[in-house]
Amino acid sequence: MVTRVIQWSSGNVGKGVIQAVAERPDLTLAGLLVFSDTKAGKDAGEIAGTAPLGVTATTSIDEIAAVDADVVIHTPLPSLVYGDDPGADVDHFCLLLSSGKNVITTVGYMYPKVHGPELVARLEAACKEGGTTFHSTGANPGWLGDILPLTMSGMSKRIDQVYTREIGNFQYYPSPEIMFGMMGFSKTDEEFEKDASRFTHWLNGLFRENVLMVADGLGAPLDEISHEMVRAHATTDLETASGQVRKGTIAGQKWKWAGISNGRELVVHETVWRMHESVSPNWPTGDHTIAIKGEPNMKLEFGWSFMEDQALLGTGMHAVNAIPYVCEAEPGIKSLIDLPTIMGRGAVL
Repeated sequence: MVTRVIQWSSGNVGKGVIQAVAERPDLTLAGLLVFSDTKAGKDAGEIAGTAPLGVTATTSIDEIAAVDADVVIHTPLPSLVYGDDPGADVDHFCLLLSSGKNVITTVGYMYPKVHGPELVARLEAACKEGGTTFHSTGANPGWLGDILPLTMSGMSKRIDQVYTREIGNFQYYPSPEIMFGMMGFSKTDEEFEKDASRFTHWLNGLFRENVLMVADGLGAPLDEISHEMVRAHATTDLETASGQVRKGTIAGQKWKWAGISNGRELVVHETVWRMHESVSPNWPTGDHTIAIKGEPNMKLEFGWSFMEDQALLGTGMHAVNAIPYVCEAEPGIKSLIDLPTIMGRGAVL
C-alpha cells in the first residue's frame, strides 16, 4: 500500500522530506503547503530540486485540509516563536487530525502533557473525531536526549541520574533567521530580553517535555523541573556563516534543565551553544555526551559532526521514518515512548 503524504512547509527540513518521499516506492506526495507567493503554483519537485512530482504548491490551508492524504509532515518554524498567532500550530494540528489525517510535527509538543490537560484533551478530541494519531519528533529533543538515553537504560540495574549534554558550534551554520532572529545571538542582553522571550518560552517547553518524557519512560515521578541559562558575550567582532556577531553581544548560551525527584537531579539535559569556537573556552567542549550514572555506569560520546552537519536532514528523516509507525498506531497522542523504536524501514532503496 502506498501512503499519501502532505508536506507542510518547504524550508530546509521540508525539502529533505519531499526528496525522501519522492524516492520511496511506499510513499507518494499528495500535497504541499508553502508560505511564499513566489513558490505558490510551482511543482513541488521544482521547489525541492527533484524531477516534477505532479503536485502544485499552495498557500491555502483550506485546500491542504481538503486533500485526500494519510499523513501530514508538519515542519514549519514554530508558531510559538514566529508569527502573530502563537497558537496557530495547535489550531492546524486539530484541523488536520479531525479531517482524517495523521500528523507528525517537528515544532514541539513531543510530550503534550507538559502543557496541561486542556491541550491534551483538545488534541485527543481531534484524534478521536478523525480516527487519527498525533506524533512529534526531532533531532534533539526527539532522538539525542530521549531515544538514546532510554535505550541505554535498558541495561541498567540501578539509575542514579540520566545526563545528556549537547554541544553546538554554529560558526558554520548559515541561517541568520534562526541564529539571530530566533535564538537571539548577536543581541545585547536588553534586546534578548525583549526580542527572544518567545524563543525562551518555546525552548523551556520543549526541554521540559524532554525531561518529563524520559522520567516517565523510566517510571520515575518528578517533583519539579528546574531550568537555568547563562550567556556569554563576544569579546571581539566574530565572523560566522550567518553574519557578524558584534563585540559585546550574545555569542554563547548555556542552558540546563533538571528533573528533580526526591531532592536529587534525576534527569538532566544541558545545551552548550556557541556562535564561534573561540567563545567561552571555560565552558564544556568536545563531544555530545549521554551518561547514565548508576549500576553499571554508562557513557556515550559522539562529535558535533556525527551527521556531517546535516542535522536538519536528520530531523526530517526521523519524521519520514515515523510514518508507518504512526499510521499503524491506534488513534490518539503517541509520543516516542508510546511507539515502537523508529527504524529506517524505507531507507534502503
